[in-house]
Amino acid sequence: MDHDLQLITGATGLVGSHIAEHLRAAGKAVRALVRPGSDGGFLRQLGVEIVPGDLHDRSSLERAIRGASVVYHCAARVGNWGPWSAFERETIATVSNVVAACRAAGKPRLVHVSSISVYGHPRFLPGECVTEDAPLGQNLWLWDYYPRAKILAEEIARSYPQTVIVRPSWIYGARDRTTIPKLVPALLARRVPIIGRGDNVLNIIHAGDVAAGTIAAAQHPGAVGQAYNLCSEGEITQRDLLNTLTDALGLPRIQRRVPFGLAMRFAFCKEAIAKLLRRREPPTITRFIVYLVGRRTQYSIAKAVRDLGWRPRTSIAEGVRLALEWYRTVAGPDFHIHRPAAAIL
Repeated sequence: MDHDLQLITGATGLVGSHIAEHLRAAGKAVRALVRPGSDGGFLRQLGVEIVPGDLHDRSSLERAIRGASVVYHCAARVGNWGPWSAFERETIATVSNVVAACRAAGKPRLVHVSSISVYGHPRFLPGECVTEDAPLGQNLWLWDYYPRAKILAEEIARSYPQTVIVRPSWIYGARDRTTIPKLVPALLARRVPIIGRGDNVLNIIHAGDVAAGTIAAAQHPGAVGQAYNLCSEGEITQRDLLNTLTDALGLPRIQRRVPFGLAMRFAFCKEAIAKLLRRREPPTITRFIVYLVGRRTQYSIAKAVRDLGWRPRTSIAEGVRLALEWYRTVAGPDFHIHRPAAAIL
């Protein structure tokens, strides 16, 4: 086994677990900082060394990073709901602590997992793609805490001289506890419409491909100080993705459409009511969800292709199959996949 130690924060999450899986398959020694009480069973099966601790506990963080040549910082608050204080604590304060621990531990390379959300909500021109040089925080909304926190976290990460930043898009795959567990029940309940015309191309990306790109950024000598978009190049439209999922679930294809602008206004009203009532859980529909599904997406991966030799390898058909197979293991015996996704597209 390669004893070049790799440390992962957020290793029980979607991206972190796939990074661990890829590194272990390559024979790397992998350590994970895991909060007490979190399920580290999958990591233990891979042979990952588990270090109990917390990103707000400097001593446990420094102990976990000690001896590591690379630190993959994947832990952060997911989603765009909650008070700003939660984003400050779970996204901004944590990266500050990771940077401080890296400085104390001999300056390993830090790979900071950010998001294309840092660009905000760009107004795309025909044929124009958003590159890593584009301005951050464009056209941010009221209560747009997720991208604001991600932007500030990147600023802190860049203060450390051995940092590489990766910016994935909408991620899915096995061990996705954010998107699939919400989308599948909504599809089964026939609550999902097509947003707009449905012909908008999505930059959805499989977690395994994000892991491969993140590891390539960690290993490339010239990547320090750089940022890389890790997206698909637009393999599938919103309508075709929904058709793939409904076919796999044995459901009729979705015919109902809601105009994008109307969906956004309705979602804002739902958010405003939830904010007024101080609800901890997000409403069933938010602007973040509407925008994620209904937006146009034109983000360039040319830099990652050129510098890292990376591009997505997992087809939508295969990725959906893997995601639904995993979801079946947690949804229980009553959940059935009626048609293999590989046979759909």
